Amino acid sequence: MPASRELDDLVVLRPEGLYCPAGDFHIDPWRPVPRAVITHGHGDHARSGMGFYHCSRDSVSILRWRLGDVPLQAHAYGELFTLGRVQVSLHPAGHVLGSAQVRIDDGTQVWVASGDYKRQPDPTCAPFEVVRCDTFITEATFALPIYRWQDTAAVAADIVAWRQECAQRGEAAILLCYALGKAQRVLAELWPLDDQAAWLHGAIANGVEVYRQAGVRMLSTDTVAEQGRTPDAAGRLILAPPSAAGTPWLRRFGRHQLAFASGWMQLRGNRRRRNVDRGFVVSDHADWPALLQTIEQTGARRVIATHGNTDALVPFLRERGVAAETFRTDFGNEE
Repeated sequence: MPASRELDDLVVLRPEGLYCPAGDFHIDPWRPVPRAVITHGHGDHARSGMGFYHCSRDSVSILRWRLGDVPLQAHAYGELFTLGRVQVSLHPAGHVLGSAQVRIDDGTQVWVASGDYKRQPDPTCAPFEVVRCDTFITEATFALPIYRWQDTAAVAADIVAWRQECAQRGEAAILLCYALGKAQRVLAELWPLDDQAAWLHGAIANGVEVYRQAGVRMLSTDTVAEQGRTPDAAGRLILAPPSAAGTPWLRRFGRHQLAFASGWMQLRGNRRRRNVDRGFVVSDHADWPALLQTIEQTGARRVIATHGNTDALVPFLRERGVAAETFRTDFGNEE
């Protein structure tokens, strides 16, 4: 990139992470910095050690849960605040509770750093808001044409049917899912479809309680710890983090089937590698059509892709006349 152009850029890549020189702050930095604007609470975006945090109002409880009593300032969606020589505002990203895009305006140009986002309806968080900009920094987690999500309500109905099939066979139905965002979304989608309480691994239970305190309606739950060492788990839906797979923790449930809820389950090869009986395609990221739709709707003349299938997205955009490039970041592992 020419040096003269970088001097005009509102966001540049530094060893600590994405940096706004005009505002003297970083966005989701992966190394300690004095001032950080956080898009959401996943561990690859919200890390400890920052001098001060800015976040959305709905992210506060998640950051407190994940990071402890860190110094922070919360902002309502759309609220303007000044950092250095720029005006900043946070806008819904539709990824998880409190997730936000970061809009930066220096009076001559507008940049938007999207963080992670999705366009599907989600009862656990505010829907994505299209923010017009000159430059759009987009994720590219599922930026391949094969990734196209089906309606999540239909997937939730499949999960209920699977649990009932397991009940008929005297098996537990153990569903692996990420502890922040995915587990809560699955429980929210199941709320109108099932009336049997799900059991939760301890790593998931705390996050579910954070969402309940935020007013999110979800299927009723109990913790596995409350069930004793050898519970009668036949027909029970049990939510656990992916790290529980292959551990002795699973043995207490006796006969069981193992499933994984993730966008990666779109590919059968991923199901085999995960060694699961079922894969349910539920993603908290934009699929291929949604990525392209979003980029077009922002009106951005320049697009910078981060983490994921950037090698597919950037050439695709360039062939269609969009000035596209890549930032190599430390994002991508939500656990």
